[in-house]
Amino acid sequence: MPPRQASSGRDADEDLERELDASPRAEERPYEITLRPATFDDFVGQEKIKDNLRIMVEAARRRGDPVDHVLFCGPPGLGKTTLAMILAEERGVSLHMASGPAIEHKGQLAALLTKLEPNDVLFIDEIHRLSAVVEENLYTAVEDFRIDIVNGDGAYAQTLSLNLNPFTLVAATTRTGLLTNPMRTRFGYPARLDYYAADELARIVRRSAGLLGVDVSHDASEEMARRARGTPRIANRLLRRARDFAEVLANGKLNLDTAREALDRLDVDHAGLDEMDRKFLQVIIDHYDGGPVGIETLAAALSEPRDTLEDVYEPFLLQQGYLARTARGRVATRHAYEHLKRTMPNRKRGPGDTEPQGELF
Repeated sequence: MPPRQASSGRDADEDLERELDASPRAEERPYEITLRPATFDDFVGQEKIKDNLRIMVEAARRRGDPVDHVLFCGPPGLGKTTLAMILAEERGVSLHMASGPAIEHKGQLAALLTKLEPNDVLFIDEIHRLSAVVEENLYTAVEDFRIDIVNGDGAYAQTLSLNLNPFTLVAATTRTGLLTNPMRTRFGYPARLDYYAADELARIVRRSAGLLGVDVSHDASEEMARRARGTPRIANRLLRRARDFAEVLANGKLNLDTAREALDRLDVDHAGLDEMDRKFLQVIIDHYDGGPVGIETLAAALSEPRDTLEDVYEPFLLQQGYLARTARGRVATRHAYEHLKRTMPNRKRGPGDTEPQGELF
């Protein structure tokens, strides 16, 4: 069983309702609770991080101390919240959950901290979105287990120092670069979660299928894993969509053919690109001869805000080598031409066409 949650303040960001968007959705929370592993043994992948956390938890249990503060970094959907829940469960303490945007002032922070029991875990999601005032008050809490509250104004102001029970702060962030250096150095163990290999995702799909009562073949689980962008949340979402097709079209049997038909109907191709990803690359290739083209021009051509292109669409295309960022703009790589079955033109590289990511020729 997962640890009891003594508080709640999660406020998921709005997403674009793409099947391949790894941001959490409100309607998926019941499924995520059902599918979340409850122990390190059930958790698939991230082996190095799991081994380190096991040792930290066992050492803290033997000493009777809280586990050292932990920072989980990485893209959404990789298991940061799940690992926080498992850490609390393995340590045998309560988990208190909140999100950075929900803690609007230091009074709310004080309310969270003062009800922590000894060795409890406080999980703060999207910690990079804490306000500066709240973050500064958190420093003394995590270092000295104390929080200072100012009562009154002017010459009559008094500072009240409240001692806190020793606790573990577990924080998660998808934007490590936005964390301040003082906040980052407060964590004893910063852990960066990586994307999952296809075989690990296939194991996750088969485990989730068993929990959902879905009869899935080995080949079907591997097919969904290959198209899940290395992200367990996306893999589980594709499984739920494919289950619908299996129930209607194949008497509940989710085999390779049914999985492929379901994913093709969802516009998720064999490489994990959806319609918008392909349109992004097609605009660069067809309208601008493969680039370079500026991000503002792309935003206008695709009718999408620049931030959405940079934060939602580009990371996966860059990581997989379909897109290159140069000093003059975005360029479609040879890999993109091959994926879209286009002929790559011969062209000379301009003086500003440096290639920090991706391969042009």
